[in-house]
Amino acid sequence: MPTDTSPPAGRDKAMLRTERLILRPARQADVATLFGFLGDAEAMKFTHVDSTLRDCRRRVMVHEWRRRHDGCAPWVVTAREEDRIVGWGGLYQDPFEPGWGFEVGYYFHPDVWGRGYASELVGAALRLADRKLVLAEVWAMAHPENPGSRRVLEKQGFRQVRYLPDRTRFLFRRPRDTGGD
Repeated sequence: MPTDTSPPAGRDKAMLRTERLILRPARQADVATLFGFLGDAEAMKFTHVDSTLRDCRRRVMVHEWRRRHDGCAPWVVTAREEDRIVGWGGLYQDPFEPGWGFEVGYYFHPDVWGRGYASELVGAALRLADRKLVLAEVWAMAHPENPGSRRVLEKQGFRQVRYLPDRTRFLFRRPRDTGGD
């Protein structure tokens, strides 16, 4: 599945297009829509849930601030066919829990689960990690009761490293894909 990792002409260089998704930096105006699922305890039962709109705004905007330093942060994910925000995620260093290095994370509205968007997003994030940022490795975490998330990571070349009991998560690692270079 080809991905155009070059920015569209005259647009934000941090925007990417995949076969079915548009990945772009977050704006303040996106936060209320993102909170619709990032603040939903059932939708986020395997990960962090934002308890208030203010908490969500802070998390999203702090990540955006980090984009200038790291060259990456979670993108707002728009389904091209539907022209609506369906997720948030990508490659980042977590400013709220530093020390894990670069990781991928993905959070989607429940009505788009099972469509393969997470795999498409993670693939784009890994191409950024491998080709533009040239990272030696990328990390990810998945809850033991979320086999779909673990499958997404494994399909993208991540291997389980160990279980983290203090986080109730499996830790995954993927070394850089040099693509023969």
